[in-house]
Amino acid sequence: MAERDEYALNWFRFAERDLASANHLLTLYPQPYEIICYLCEQSAEKYLKGYLIHKGADQPPRTHELDRLCELCGTYDSRFSEIKKACDVLADYGVQPRYPHEMEIHEHHVAKALEYAKQVQSFAPIAELAKGGQAC
Repeated sequence: MAERDEYALNWFRFAERDLASANHLLTLYPQPYEIICYLCEQSAEKYLKGYLIHKGADQPPRTHELDRLCELCGTYDSRFSEIKKACDVLADYGVQPRYPHEMEIHEHHVAKALEYAKQVQSFAPIAELAKGGQAC
């Protein structure tokens, strides 16, 4: 496997862990909605950065702005416009929910955050890269 592909795959693996952690937190009571939504945002960010590395970036851009990352991915594949809304919504969970009283999050927000993180995940060429080496 090419070094770049291995580097991208490592980003995807971290994204997978964030998403798996978010799903695991659903088993807790009470469910930590803020943390689940934050992990969904983090997962999306890592999937997008991994995609950019896969496409040729030496390092991922030093930004946490999902809109910007999605836009950059869109320069390689116009279909990224399909997940713009997902990135817009998830971006709100990157900072605000980590602090008390910054945003009110309910169960339906968690369901949407998980759905949107999975939409972003679907754009990551994980299976394609995993064929060239160890599976995620």
